[in-house]
Amino acid sequence: MVAVQFGVVPTFRSALWGGAGLKPGATKPNCTTTASIYHLTIGEEKANIGLPYFWSFSMASIALVPPRPTRADGLVGIARLAADSPRLRERAEVEYFALQTRSTLNRESSGRMPFAWTINPYRGCEFGCKYCYARYTHEFMEMWDGKDFERKIYAKVGAPELLRAELRQAKDKGLPIALGTATDPYQPAEKQFEITKRMLEVFVEFQGLEFSITTKSALILRDLELLRLVAARHRFSIHMTITTTDERLARLLEPKAPPAARRLEAVKQLSEAGAIVGVNAMPILPGLNDSDKCLDALARAASQAGARFLYANILFLTPSAMKQFMPFLEKEFPRLVKQYRKLYAHSAYLNGEYKEHMTKLLAGLRARYGLEGNHGEPPPAAQHPQMALPFEPLDGSASRRLLTPCA
Repeated sequence: MVAVQFGVVPTFRSALWGGAGLKPGATKPNCTTTASIYHLTIGEEKANIGLPYFWSFSMASIALVPPRPTRADGLVGIARLAADSPRLRERAEVEYFALQTRSTLNRESSGRMPFAWTINPYRGCEFGCKYCYARYTHEFMEMWDGKDFERKIYAKVGAPELLRAELRQAKDKGLPIALGTATDPYQPAEKQFEITKRMLEVFVEFQGLEFSITTKSALILRDLELLRLVAARHRFSIHMTITTTDERLARLLEPKAPPAARRLEAVKQLSEAGAIVGVNAMPILPGLNDSDKCLDALARAASQAGARFLYANILFLTPSAMKQFMPFLEKEFPRLVKQYRKLYAHSAYLNGEYKEHMTKLLAGLRARYGLEGNHGEPPPAAQHPQMALPFEPLDGSASRRLLTPCA
């Protein structure tokens, strides 16, 4: 039997990964409040959340940095929240801030993805991937320098408690939830704040959900025992994103992300532990990692590591991502610049013959290496437009937008 003590959530016992017979116990929060700078939003007050919960990751271990100068007037919404966020820590080239959040579950509305809800414990990501589409989320906070996305990391320290409240009230709980769709939930900030870990503790309190985690980090192995418990209560899978097995190319594209070899080793350990784990070959970048040889090497390595499935998406190049990606391309791969400007002249997505070719190539690789998994299922988000959370308006108005991208 494996016993796991979570601290602020019930204790559970489980003998097997995916086993039955979980027995909840009772524990009490053991938290210490050392600061009074965090102000609850109306939504957080509705969830009956107090400061001990927000700072349960132990503020005693975090030296608060003196507050920044007074923000400029006129900021509203997430930009105001970001400007008012206390700075918790800073190290070489990176600053960490505590960000208030009004909701944790964010609706996937494009209909292109195989999940209905997304969760991102952090705004910004230190891995600094040159192609990252999510850089636009910092623009919501009136941050227009694309590099701030990797230099200013906002930790949603109260998100686990909001998640608990939202899961209790959500309708259609069987719809898929994906954690880590815009920013990596196991980026370096997670070592300090453990928000992802506390979210896993919340998921252990529920059962019967369809839930997945996407990451590029081997730090996920830290939470192996928690992952066992999650898998025992939910339909659960882990997606390790690996762009290429070419280490030189990977270092150029993802300068601060763990090497592919470490990610594949994490896939192996998760698989040996009984996890449903696979590889996301994302993004496929024309002329860089899209050759038959390159993708074959990745699919073969994934299969040898014990991956059960292989997913792939072609580069999604938003205007904010293009500001970072095109100068990178001009410096490192100037021969491809004209091709990319032509390919992405009218849309952030690639369709037509190229997409058809890549679809056939990936299908062949899945079949060859036994990585077919759940490929081919239609996106649930497109099938369930009625999905909603029954919350009262936060601002007292008759209606409001429940979900903001990466809020």
